[in-house]
Amino acid sequence: MPKAPKYTEKELVEGCVKNHRQSQEYLYRQYFDSMMRMCMRYTHDKELAMEIVNTGFLRVFKKIHTFKFKGSLEGWIRKLVFHSLSDHFKKKDRKVFFMEVEDRDAPINETALDKLYLEDILKLVDELPNATRDVFVLYAIDGYTHVEIGKMLGISEGTSKWHLSNARKKLKHLIRKFYNQKNYAG
Repeated sequence: MPKAPKYTEKELVEGCVKNHRQSQEYLYRQYFDSMMRMCMRYTHDKELAMEIVNTGFLRVFKKIHTFKFKGSLEGWIRKLVFHSLSDHFKKKDRKVFFMEVEDRDAPINETALDKLYLEDILKLVDELPNATRDVFVLYAIDGYTHVEIGKMLGISEGTSKWHLSNARKKLKHLIRKFYNQKNYAG
């Protein structure tokens, strides 16, 4: 099999916008494994994860023209695939909460967590400061260790841990605020 050409991120996105099949295939192959791992963490079913990943990539190709090169392409793709994952669980009428935000000092009202859908939680995660959000997503959603996150983001392991702790505190506050705004009965 011939070796796939190497694209810059800009060339890859532009090729996909122009509906070039080779660019689309390269993008798919480039990010498939990491998207599959993410989906497998939540579904534990290879066929279902594959279906969700493919639905996510269909979304990516339909929306690739909206990518503005702010943040990483992989992060943008991951968000769209994660939305496909969320949609799958909503269709099944399941309430899901994948991310660990509790700590022993200040637990969040269980009723609030039970009533939050993944889409609501993702919106709250998007409200976090960029660096804190990036660390939280890499740790809580993608399953990377603090050492790996530090290498990826060019920060120390301790700084990664601080961002995670900060994210948990801020998310607890945001969840309480969201819960109170929605007036969920406990």
